[in-house]
Amino acid sequence: MSDFRLKAFYSVARNLSFTKASQELFVSQPAVTRHIRELEALYQVRLFDRRGNSIALTEAGRVMMEHCERILAEYRKLEYDMHRLNDEYAGELRLGASTTISRYVLPPVLAKFTERYPRIRVSLIDMNSRHIEKALLENSIDVGMVEGVFRVPNLRYEPFLCDELVPVVCDSGRWKACDELSLDEFVRVPLVLRERGSGTLDAIETALAEKGLKLSSLNVRMYLGSTESIKSFLRCSDCMGIVSVFAVDRELRAGEFRVVDVEGIRFKRHFCFVSAQGQEADIALHFMQFVKDALA
Repeated sequence: MSDFRLKAFYSVARNLSFTKASQELFVSQPAVTRHIRELEALYQVRLFDRRGNSIALTEAGRVMMEHCERILAEYRKLEYDMHRLNDEYAGELRLGASTTISRYVLPPVLAKFTERYPRIRVSLIDMNSRHIEKALLENSIDVGMVEGVFRVPNLRYEPFLCDELVPVVCDSGRWKACDELSLDEFVRVPLVLRERGSGTLDAIETALAEKGLKLSSLNVRMYLGSTESIKSFLRCSDCMGIVSVFAVDRELRAGEFRVVDVEGIRFKRHFCFVSAQGQEADIALHFMQFVKDALA
């Protein structure tokens, strides 16, 4: 029902790219350009400055962006509320989830959710915790699910699942007879960890700080951008990784990996919903409750 011209403008304005907007909206780039030109003709303004291969919002474009965010949010709320009059759940739900949640926790829950509510259009973006918080502040998503321990003002965090990060190794070579390491031994072990900005690394640093240790005191061989990359790396090396127990459940059951305890230290955290304080849409609140019930 909403004016597609506004969606086209909003996508271009967020991405500062006609190409990315066309990919996001599943329409051709000329179609996106046409919608922008119609808006410019309607209001007799220029919405974007073209600077070589890049674009930037004009003053008129910034005003349009402010209104566009509110209008599109109201359209989503309208669609949801009108369908609820007939006891139907319908509308658009934009999710962002950090890697561990999106790959190892959320898929079976999403499968149940979309089967039960087929008229709710769900999109999911996989990114690290810091990027999810940024996307919420930019109104690019409705609700996020993060692993991080840091808190951003004006965002609301609600734990929904406890997670443990476990030190894991490939069950071969030097680790065959090792079940536990002392803290002194642990700081010398070659490690491969997740990248800066990931909730996993944040939680590791927090647990280390409780023991008076810094990340720099560890023997970190490499930082990798995904848990799957860490698992692949471990299969070919004598390094240790620290990852969510959800991410290695299959490998632990198959005997491919094994957990090596570290004396006196546990890496625990909570997965949290994160949303804009006081601005949660009804459809987002409904999804959050569904997830909590499914994981209970």
